[in-house]
Amino acid sequence: MTPRGRFITLEGIEGAGKSTVAAALAAALRAHGLTVVATREPGGTPLAERLREVVLQRGTERIAPEAETLLMFAARAVHVENLIRPALARGEWVICDRYTDATRAYQGGGRGVSASFIETLSGEVLGGFTPDLTLLLDLPVMTGLERAHARRRAAGDGDVDRFESETVAFFDRVRARYLEIATADPGRVRVLDATKSAAALAQDAVDASAPLLAGELRPR
Repeated sequence: MTPRGRFITLEGIEGAGKSTVAAALAAALRAHGLTVVATREPGGTPLAERLREVVLQRGTERIAPEAETLLMFAARAVHVENLIRPALARGEWVICDRYTDATRAYQGGGRGVSASFIETLSGEVLGGFTPDLTLLLDLPVMTGLERAHARRRAAGDGDVDRFESETVAFFDRVRARYLEIATADPGRVRVLDATKSAAALAQDAVDASAPLLAGELRPR
């Protein structure tokens, strides 16, 4: 019987360096002979990516916070059933850029959607399916936003999505909720200092995954 793979999620506000860390962590895990699937939310499958476009595009029609939350869970349901669960069943390790904690932070903390609504959806849609390890890349809001703006300038991309266009106060609430999540679930969530250099942060992420590699963290 093939051993179940492991599920690692990366969380943090804009500019935290999740993409860089995901690439470095995937490379480190592959160096151990593991098969790694790198994915993201919302998105990860063709259908979920289409739902991502609906959520992120800035249009003229307002999306209520509760409707936004429903869209996030719709994309997540497709993603989990069509990509994440099958990969884990094959013994592969999955690294996901954002997961349910992002909904708790962005829709819950940022938008003010009730925690009970989010947790009810999580229970009904995911049935308690949670990551084995979550790495929260934490940094001050202004530092993150400055990095995100610099990245867009370097790429020649002046467009911002519905979240990137939010206020500093919004991201302050998101960051605060992330830290609350980490405090409430220290066995799963590791907080990493994302003000460090990309190389140092990536190494911290690899080090934080070491107990999972050693089998010291049991799959959930």
